Amino acid sequence: MDTAKELLRRYWGYSTFRPLQQEIISSVLAGHDTLAILATGSGKSLCYQLPALCLGGVTLVVSPLIALMKDQVDALNRRGIHAAAWTSTLDSRGRSQLGEGLKNGTIRILFVSPERCVQPAFLACLKDCPLRLIAVDEAHCISAWGHNFRPEYRQLASLRTTFADVPVIALTATATPDVRKDIARQLGLVRPKEFVGSFDRQNLTYQVRKRTDPDLFLRTYLANRRKETGIVYCRSRQETEDLARSLKKRGFTVAAYHAGLSQQVRESVQDAFLKGGLQAVCATIAFGMGIDKPDVRFVVHTSLPRSPEAYYQETGRAGRDGKPGECVLLYSPSDAARLRALASRDGYTAGTLRVALAKIDAMRDYCEASGCRRRALLRYFGEAYPADTCGACDACAGVAGMDAEDALFLRLKTVRKTLAEKRGVLPYMIFADKSLREMAKAKPEDRAGFAAISGVGPFKLAKYGPAFLEAIRAG
Repeated sequence: MDTAKELLRRYWGYSTFRPLQQEIISSVLAGHDTLAILATGSGKSLCYQLPALCLGGVTLVVSPLIALMKDQVDALNRRGIHAAAWTSTLDSRGRSQLGEGLKNGTIRILFVSPERCVQPAFLACLKDCPLRLIAVDEAHCISAWGHNFRPEYRQLASLRTTFADVPVIALTATATPDVRKDIARQLGLVRPKEFVGSFDRQNLTYQVRKRTDPDLFLRTYLANRRKETGIVYCRSRQETEDLARSLKKRGFTVAAYHAGLSQQVRESVQDAFLKGGLQAVCATIAFGMGIDKPDVRFVVHTSLPRSPEAYYQETGRAGRDGKPGECVLLYSPSDAARLRALASRDGYTAGTLRVALAKIDAMRDYCEASGCRRRALLRYFGEAYPADTCGACDACAGVAGMDAEDALFLRLKTVRKTLAEKRGVLPYMIFADKSLREMAKAKPEDRAGFAAISGVGPFKLAKYGPAFLEAIRAG
């Protein structure tokens, strides 16, 4: 691996590999078909980009999104690695120039969509090129057992038929043992070497909170994180716009993002988010894939995701820089029933409907379980967590680390500080520490309970009650 290490240093500026990268790259360079399961932020892309430099010729990368391709191409070209994407935006002259670049070896890495790469004209062009490696990114899309099944991925088996001697590497961040087997079968991988990294994102904390009023919750939550950036995943396009509109009225720098917006608006929101111009994006699941922003500090879901895979992938966008990230899921028992009804109308086959419903049930069980969230999430992906508690989820908060009552007291102090600064008064003028301690101990759930706390009169109940009650319910 001396050559690979030299290339790592020269093009990426690193002196060592991350866990499993070296083993995966060695497998690819040895000519083995390879299946790599690495968590978001673990450096999956390097596992085909670096071999592309070692092998020479052309490496073909199948990628599901044009935006994702563009980001990868731009990043590689900035490193001095000649990459290009064959997309529908190319005119005939562009396609011709790209074809010449592939033939003469000036293009090292070519990105293409799964639909494009099986078209006869494209395959004919590829046959004239020195193809050395095929990489299938987001490989879980090929499996009906996966959380984001795309039928067009199934056609990729024809690549193995057409280029039988070219090794294939399939990569994804989220695949259960069943999905891993299905990926290998559907792609026709021959005796693949399988590498599965840990699914444990140790820098992330997980919380499930009862959903009452997402708007009110987010006002308090964002107010306590003015200098942090995050993503709020919403259940519908309408909710993204409603929440963004409400939060903007209250002075928060947020924007809505969903597939129904124009490309210009979506690109503008994405650009503002990447450059730190927004505290949060209220988005549907259309936002996130290919967003390379390492300092996302929180991910909030306002309702139940469709599967543990989707939840893991979306929360995985927090803390990619290795610093702490917080993942909060606002849950209502009605969520699972709503998702099951939607799935029944989505046109699934009988088999895929069973899979979809089982995933919804798994997410419901995750939210309603009384044990460690991290342990439950890892168990779903076939990984055993070595301890009974993690100390970094709401279920474990009272078992390890800070006492739950003390933790709530500190959160209430933060709410008090925010309100005091906003109103230009001293914190004790809102509530004394004694009152906050009593709130943390009693945990009142409604106005009547809150009014019984010492130091809370009718005026303060009306003026400050909503913010403190939301923090208590969330805690």
